[in-house]
Amino acid sequence: MARPKQHDDAIIAQCQLWIAKHYDTTNPVARMAKKSKLTERTFKRRFMKVTGYAPLNYVQSLRVEAAKHILETSSILIDDLAMKVGYQDSNSFRRLFKRTIGISPHQYRLRFKEIGTI
Repeated sequence: MARPKQHDDAIIAQCQLWIAKHYDTTNPVARMAKKSKLTERTFKRRFMKVTGYAPLNYVQSLRVEAAKHILETSSILIDDLAMKVGYQDSNSFRRLFKRTIGISPHQYRLRFKEIGTI
């Protein structure tokens, strides 16, 4: 994940701190908007302006990064991993992971283990 832009928006910064700990929750963008006390539309526009990410893309990036770490450090089943990082549908998670990283979660795990055994 590319580092989000630095900004001085305290409301969005608080939401970023919250989502870093709660990326696995359902409806994370709506929850952040509610916490910000902004309308969802205003929240999304403001988040994008100061971070350079659409809120959903930001959450997905956090989830994929967490999944990568888990794949590198555990042997958890991919279906269980998907649930752990916030996806109810493991196939949806697999497609997103592959689109984002370029390989499937299983291939990612195998590649990491190969590097670790060299």
